[in-house]
Amino acid sequence: MSAATASGPAAEAAPRGFVIDRTDGRTQLPGSLHTNRRLSQWISLSAPGLVQVFTGKAELGQGILTALQLLAAEELDVAPTAVRVHSASTTRGPDEGVTSGSLSIQDSGGALRHACAEVRAMALQRAAATAAASAGVAAVSLEVRDGCFYSPQGQPLGTYWSLLSDADLTLETTGSCTPKPASARRLLGRTQLPRLDLTDKVLGQARFIQDLRLPGLLHGRVLRAPTLGATLVAWPADAASQLPPGVRCWADGRFIAVVAAHERDADAAALQLAARLQWQVATPLPDAHELPTFLRAAPHQTTVTAERGEAAASSAWPAGGQRHHAVYFKPYLAHASIGPSCAVARWDGERLEVWTHSQGIHNLRDDLVLALSREAVPPAKSDITIHHVEGAGCYGHNGADDVALDAVLMALRCPGQPVRVLWSRADELTHSPFGAAHLVALDARLDDSGHISHWQHELWANGYSTRPGRAATPTLLAASERADATPLPLPINPPLAAGGGADRNAVPAYATPNLKVINHRLTVMPLRTSAMRALGAYANVFAIESFVDELAQQRGEDPLAFRKRHIDDPRSVAVLDTVVQRSPWWGHRADEPEGVGHGMAWARYKNTGAWCAVLARVQVTDQVRVLQLDIAVDVGMVVDLDGVINQIEGGAIQSVSWTLKEQVTFDRQAVTSHDWPGYPVLRFSEVPAVCVHVIDRPDEAPLGAGEAAQGPVAAALANAVHNALGLRIRTLPLSADNLLRAIHAADAPAP
Repeated sequence: MSAATASGPAAEAAPRGFVIDRTDGRTQLPGSLHTNRRLSQWISLSAPGLVQVFTGKAELGQGILTALQLLAAEELDVAPTAVRVHSASTTRGPDEGVTSGSLSIQDSGGALRHACAEVRAMALQRAAATAAASAGVAAVSLEVRDGCFYSPQGQPLGTYWSLLSDADLTLETTGSCTPKPASARRLLGRTQLPRLDLTDKVLGQARFIQDLRLPGLLHGRVLRAPTLGATLVAWPADAASQLPPGVRCWADGRFIAVVAAHERDADAAALQLAARLQWQVATPLPDAHELPTFLRAAPHQTTVTAERGEAAASSAWPAGGQRHHAVYFKPYLAHASIGPSCAVARWDGERLEVWTHSQGIHNLRDDLVLALSREAVPPAKSDITIHHVEGAGCYGHNGADDVALDAVLMALRCPGQPVRVLWSRADELTHSPFGAAHLVALDARLDDSGHISHWQHELWANGYSTRPGRAATPTLLAASERADATPLPLPINPPLAAGGGADRNAVPAYATPNLKVINHRLTVMPLRTSAMRALGAYANVFAIESFVDELAQQRGEDPLAFRKRHIDDPRSVAVLDTVVQRSPWWGHRADEPEGVGHGMAWARYKNTGAWCAVLARVQVTDQVRVLQLDIAVDVGMVVDLDGVINQIEGGAIQSVSWTLKEQVTFDRQAVTSHDWPGYPVLRFSEVPAVCVHVIDRPDEAPLGAGEAAQGPVAAALANAVHNALGLRIRTLPLSADNLLRAIHAADAPAP
């Protein structure tokens, strides 16, 4: 094994684009307003009676457009129906990087609130000047209703559109205007608006990128190597030459494209060619049955990402007390979006236009510039326009960016005609980036009073991000497949200041005086990995909260009481108390039949985001069935109550699917989980009852909800299974196979 070692949290430099640089010497502004300082980047009043709001964040099914509509309507005192929110585009609005990390409400929402507050203040000053002739009215005494300004006597003074008709919104914001206090709000946390994106989806209207059709549209398909390093050893020239008229195909290194006027012809040609291609796998994939062993032995870079108190390894801890050690494992996970990745591109010989469901269109544009630099006449960044169009949600880095480059490369060969590329189900399940396989070893010491005195968290995983726009070379799949291309860069870990990557939530939120977190980042990448919802928090919280239950059991102590006496944060205690007090079934656990178990877990996402506590009720027979989940969440100031509940429910159900069913399977030659039978996800008939209890704190800053439930749900399920069976399962998923292995291991005689 080869390993490089670095010491201290700053050992790995922060890659660009993970955090907003606030050390640039400029006045500090909230959220993304700091890097997008012109009011016109956020708001337009050009259409009478309509407030147009622009965001750099993408609607992924999380409801961000609706939440921003509420925020703008609240700050401006206009009807929500008077606010139109535009999703991300490189032609207008702010550049807010990537929609990720549950930061949209914090960064985009925080910026929009302050931008609206400044526009409101400008209009108030003008309205006050209009009324000054009658009574010397101060702006603070005016009232705003539905976008109209009134004097204290009820005299109408104008609207936003009349008062600011000649205002210059291209000026930089001053940052001096404060949004409304909680006492003055009338919408946030109270009003539930119809989701802006749902009507079309429910009625089956053409809203998704897969539905987009442009005049003269061509259809493209890509044939890909079975592994990242496989080489093409046989190109079927005879089959390629015998394709029907109007069907084109070509190979550029390992990138093999098919383009046709009709989708059925593109599919037929792709199938015909795929059957004749021959690939050679240079380096076999690891043994899938020995992944934990592989993770420990693979070349890696070691970094101590957090430490306090005694930094010595667990082997040097004080004698005495109780010691506990356990190892937990999470396999590779696929995004498994219901709709495969899709993109449309058009090249007119001078300008390139792309329609994509990428979560970071500005970052994607940067990578397209890098990927196309070898073209005879490479398009400049200013000649590339990218529009976000909704696709199947994935909450992470799936194939959306890759398929965009696929479409671009085909459009460059077909100037003047748009090319639509749709991945197959097999493409989606085998070639999208995966969530990394992740191994966690935990050690703890309890002192004589039963308190945790020492804690060590050691993990082995690939990095958790190969998103575009953050490396010196492109991270797009086709860019690594073309002739003379550069290999894909290794996945990186965001710094802890930006929430961390593999070590996200590896620092336990418990009062432990002596702590050490060690991150072994693999420097080889057998399967391509990148960002997946919650990043390393899913595996780390699963491990930590399972381990805490084990410590409580070792002490013979109630798991809730054990947790609470190690917590010194009142909001952490509050989510635990809330979920226990509001759950209708938790207090009746003793009355349950055999095979029904209960578990709890909690975490504060990234240790800086939302607080989430989960109670799980499961029934275990030959498999695990989740009956009920009760969840308490604290996201600070609630903007859209229905949106918070939806995000927590959705994250919880996805976590149930990951925890019970999902894992990428492969042999030494290729990924084998290439269809739904091979990669099963939770069915509608298996969805548990989910009850979400939201703690609203209107005087606190708002926090994102999207990823808070992933880890706590996994741990609560594992703890519930242990409660039902008396068996501790530390390997995910909690599938029938892993249940059987745990039973056999428990029955095996001691060595």
